[in-house]
Amino acid sequence: MSDTKTLAPAPPRDAPAPRPPTARRSGSRRLEEITKILFVVPAGLAIVALFGYPVVKNVVMGFQDYGLKTFFTGKAPFVGLSNYVAVVSDDVFSKAVVNTALFTLGSILGQFVIGMLLALFFHQSFPLNGVLRALFLLPWLLPLIVGSAAWRAILEQDSGILNVTLQNLGVIDGPVPWLTSPSVALVSVILVNIWLGIPFNLTLLYSGLQAIPDELYEAGALDGATGWRAFWSITWPNLRAVVSVVLMLGVIYTLKVLDIILGLTQGGPANATQTIALQSYQRSFVEFKFGQGAALSNILIVISLAFAIIYLRVNRRQVDE
Repeated sequence: MSDTKTLAPAPPRDAPAPRPPTARRSGSRRLEEITKILFVVPAGLAIVALFGYPVVKNVVMGFQDYGLKTFFTGKAPFVGLSNYVAVVSDDVFSKAVVNTALFTLGSILGQFVIGMLLALFFHQSFPLNGVLRALFLLPWLLPLIVGSAAWRAILEQDSGILNVTLQNLGVIDGPVPWLTSPSVALVSVILVNIWLGIPFNLTLLYSGLQAIPDELYEAGALDGATGWRAFWSITWPNLRAVVSVVLMLGVIYTLKVLDIILGLTQGGPANATQTIALQSYQRSFVEFKFGQGAALSNILIVISLAFAIIYLRVNRRQVDE
């Protein structure tokens, strides 16, 4: 027998060298990253086109003399801060700022408290739970202008069902001018907005309660944590993330509320329900001073951004903890 060993044929000189496993993994990872980017690009373009461009256009208009004549001449000269000076120096602006703050604070407080109480109530098991929760969503499903028209009929001074009912029950001696009195109109608008915002708060808070494990309540009950003690020790800490989202979105939505005020009072009486959002609408589409209307809108954007930054900082602090 021959002692010679069989040798494997040598690879051809022109054949490429095999790629190491590290290079293959790197190429696969790069391809995966490119694929992710390609999936995100259409959404990014849609956001820029549908949201980015209008915001940028609104910011630019705030520094232009953009009026009705611009649609005919195509010219909107830059005027610097003149639009901001004009709207801020207006006597109605200070009233609108105070009303916006009161309207936002009152609406958010009422919506959140009532929404939380209802969420805790519906978190219990009882007959017709689902039916009643569905009924509470009706105000959210109604168009805002329809809801405001219905409430305008309810709050009408002479023949509104609210005054008629309260007089028949002996609660009031005469009709209350819910929408025509400067001292009552803002309160009426806030109450209507609370009614419309309760379903939003109820839905999110109820979903947050559903995500809390029952085992926590069972373990807490063994240590004597029941009732309000269970709420403060178990429910509230686990619900803080949802609460922060509800409050932030509620503030942003309430700052720009327009339909309700237009349908109920149109900013009156005597500017008692005038807000920054309503003033921006009137400057733009009633007086056709689009530059000044854009300036008021930009002020609202800055206020909303301030609340968004506060929310992000609070949320980051909660995550760090």
